[in-house]
Amino acid sequence: MFSSRRRTVLQSALAGAAGLSAFGVLPTTFRFRRAQAALKSMKITRVRFYENPLSRPLFNQSKHIVTVETDAGITGIGEGGTADNVLRLAAFLIGQDANRIEEAWQYMYRGDFYPPGREKVHALGALDMALWDIKGKALDVPVYELLGGLTRDSVECYATGYPQKGTLKAAAAACMKDGYRAFRTAVVGPKDNMAVFNARQAVDETVTHCTELRAGVGSKGDFCIDYHTRLDFPEAVRLSRLLLPLNPLFCEDLVRSENPGVYRELRSQVQVPIAVGEQFGDRWDINELIEGRLIDYSRVTIPNVGGITEMCKLAALCETHYVGLIPHFTGPVSVAALVHVVASFSGTAYMEMAGINQQTFAHLPKHYDFKSGRLFPNARPGLGVELDTTTLKLAGEVTKPPADVHIYRRPDGSLTNW
Repeated sequence: MFSSRRRTVLQSALAGAAGLSAFGVLPTTFRFRRAQAALKSMKITRVRFYENPLSRPLFNQSKHIVTVETDAGITGIGEGGTADNVLRLAAFLIGQDANRIEEAWQYMYRGDFYPPGREKVHALGALDMALWDIKGKALDVPVYELLGGLTRDSVECYATGYPQKGTLKAAAAACMKDGYRAFRTAVVGPKDNMAVFNARQAVDETVTHCTELRAGVGSKGDFCIDYHTRLDFPEAVRLSRLLLPLNPLFCEDLVRSENPGVYRELRSQVQVPIAVGEQFGDRWDINELIEGRLIDYSRVTIPNVGGITEMCKLAALCETHYVGLIPHFTGPVSVAALVHVVASFSGTAYMEMAGINQQTFAHLPKHYDFKSGRLFPNARPGLGVELDTTTLKLAGEVTKPPADVHIYRRPDGSLTNW
């Protein structure tokens, strides 16, 4: 059902459109003008960065919270980054129109002249997420409605870290019973993080491990495996060939990620479905793999790629080349954001879920909706997230634009490099 405010706007628009059409004005033109009038300019006034004690030290799995405030009284919520990177980029937003999300993304990405590294792109993603949250709240709609609407009713998940009680086979069977699409495992490694890793031995043990998993998930279930980039090229090929008869849903990060072009040679030697991308940032990190059909699934995720704005472009790139989306797990606000993107993507898609139950977070009374191995889009405005900052530590805020930035614009007003 529509809220009373949305119903009034809709009724006024329909009545006005009917009247204007009698004078030869196209209703579509009128609706566009109504939308422009309804979505007034909102200037960004302050950005705050909150440290989350639950966040991991890895920058690309940051669960720190970012809020973006506007003069319209609407605050957007984002997640990710480190204080130094977020606060530097946040200065680019002060005084800007919160509605112009693409322009804000370009400004933050290009304002310092040199292309940002993955750490800064991750921080940019937290801020971008908050801008989409603002826009959804301003229009009183969930973000997925701004991305074209839903293409699926739920998002299937595969389980990472599913608790093993009894045998591995029993755990895999329980995972399927809980409604998950697949049970995720990894190349077997030593329990001691500093121990010697014997790749040939690990491959043999992993095949035994996966054989038991296949028996557990059954013919109608699936398993997937992360190589964790820990294998050298020959062993990655050998493991992939040995696993092929077990029919894995996908095999992830077969070799190191520094040189994406190596997958051109790897692709010619293995037949298992390949998934790559969790260690990457924006589209220029992975476009070669997608455009060359060197992978079957992209593991890129939010906020790592630079937020919703960039994730949508990557999704379109994947759709163009028949590559599926299986984003890496991330923090709860980012998972909520991912649901909006994945639920409006038309291609094959799964999402990773750590643990088996809906988790609770002290700082998030509402976040994502998860049940029986699936994530569900909800109708709450924006990202659908509610924030309580009392359990977080305010680590910094920005209220002034940067003084050391140059920006050039083309004659039409669009940004270009300086």
